[in-house]
Amino acid sequence: MYLPDFDYYAPDSLAETCEALDRFGSKAMVLAGGTDVIAKMKSGLLTPEILISLKKLENLKKIEYVTGKGVVIGARATHNDLVNSPILNDKYLSVSEAAHHMASNQIRNIGTVGGNLCSAVPSADLPPILIALGATIKLVGTNGERMMLLEDLFTGPMKTLIAHNEILAEIVIPDQASTGSNYIKFGLRRSGALAVVGLAVAVTVNGETITEAKITIGAAAPTPIRARETENFLRGKIISDDLLAEAGVMASGESKPISDIRGSAEYRRDLIRVFTKRALRKAINEGHI
Repeated sequence: MYLPDFDYYAPDSLAETCEALDRFGSKAMVLAGGTDVIAKMKSGLLTPEILISLKKLENLKKIEYVTGKGVVIGARATHNDLVNSPILNDKYLSVSEAAHHMASNQIRNIGTVGGNLCSAVPSADLPPILIALGATIKLVGTNGERMMLLEDLFTGPMKTLIAHNEILAEIVIPDQASTGSNYIKFGLRRSGALAVVGLAVAVTVNGETITEAKITIGAAAPTPIRARETENFLRGKIISDDLLAEAGVMASGESKPISDIRGSAEYRRDLIRVFTKRALRKAINEGHI
């Protein structure tokens, strides 16, 4: 398969990038790592006339901690940047582990966080754990900047609220009192597979009581979804195996999976039941004895 002809631009700044997107409109697409865009162009699923590369925007590769704000991840940071980040390994190991379970090592060296989020694939691995940790995103465009919760970004499979002249510039994981967080994924092979189900949790515990819980399910609805009824059920409850098992049943009931080549809806619901209990227990045990 060959790439179709296209024009290529590599602006020197974020402002120039947004201006180019505004000028070329629907003819143009952003190119970050290219692992998704280039493959789809070769297969004919995408046919942009112009690719606008972010390769010169070095500031978008940062992963840093900002006091009073949280961990700031530039949209050009690669998946292996997340895997190897000392900051994330210290503060949010679950994010590094989620990135480690994505694709192959070669793809992780190239694929970017921003690309993974903007592709809005329901089975993507990073959105569930970032949503569970309350991540926000910064969008930059010709009309200025705007912030939003990551969980509000997705409107459907491969659809987001990003305007044609906007760039996803950074992701922020805010400071929080979470006792622990965890992401569990099941794919059809040991590594590199799309998630049949991905489930992320972030839990805060005081003594033996769960004071806060966030549960996000991936690959079980058109977009990543929060299991809000289950979260509400867990708050204020004393930790027990029966409680976590009941939470698994509730989360399974909140999901909206489909049946496809990778698994039936019933199979996905059962995975969610098991994974919810397992992820909650692991997250609790991270900082609770």
